[in-house]
Amino acid sequence: MTSEAFRILRAAGRAQVPWKNGGGVTREIAASPGAAAGTFDWRVSLADVTEDGPFSAFPGVDRILTVVEGAGMDLMVDGEHHIVDEPYWPHGFPGDVETDGRLLAGPVVNLNVMYRRDRTRAEVAVVRGTLRLMAPEGGAVLAVALEDGAVIDGTDTGLGCYDAVLLHGRASCVLRTQGWAALITLTGHGPGSR
Repeated sequence: MTSEAFRILRAAGRAQVPWKNGGGVTREIAASPGAAAGTFDWRVSLADVTEDGPFSAFPGVDRILTVVEGAGMDLMVDGEHHIVDEPYWPHGFPGDVETDGRLLAGPVVNLNVMYRRDRTRAEVAVVRGTLRLMAPEGGAVLAVALEDGAVIDGTDTGLGCYDAVLLHGRASCVLRTQGWAALITLTGHGPGSR
């Protein structure tokens, strides 16, 4: 396997960026084509939530939130309660409706997947064991280690907690995890997609 087949995205050194609404910080893992709020097709990040408050609104964007540290949140999404208190359980909701988050018992870290619904589709699964990763044609697959002890088969490349591997263009590899990993599959379906 060549290094062109996949890209390793290390957790160390990720910049902390203020939320769009100024209420917290996020650490971007990957985005396509770029992270600017008006231009990304998809964006995956880790958000540190230390206090209650509103979520930023992203017109035309859907979100999938997965609690990876902490007791969870009570989300009020468009006037409806969503208790997100099970670790590693992906929870989808529209990113362009009024959303407010209340911490259940202290700070949390959320894996946050955002995708522009007219261009992209995203699926999130939290898995463990031996995983064959293959990027779909015209899309991408991103695996984020949620615990230490993952390795890419056939290499000496290990992944620590929150390190990630990104594959594009039908690239593939085998990831062996000792703990949990988030597997995010991103496919295009807007104008021009096949």
